Amino acid sequence: MAFVVNNTLRKTLEKGMEKGEVNMTSYECTVCGYVYEPENGDPDGDIPAGTPFEDLPADWTCPVCGAGKDVFEPVG
Repeated sequence: MAFVVNNTLRKTLEKGMEKGEVNMTSYECTVCGYVYEPENGDPDGDIPAGTPFEDLPADWTCPVCGAGKDVFEPVG
């Protein structure tokens, strides 16, 4: 499944990031230790940079081990 961000959503995310309104917390997979960093997104999974963890599709999985979002915990 491809995750597409249209220009309107992209502009909204950019404005929110400028104002500090977008949650850019990193999340770590408790199974393998992979860290999802919103500022990087998941290019191999078609998730653009700037996508907060909360906005990842429900069926998104860890790109390393395939675990679901439910096993991720905030870092920090």
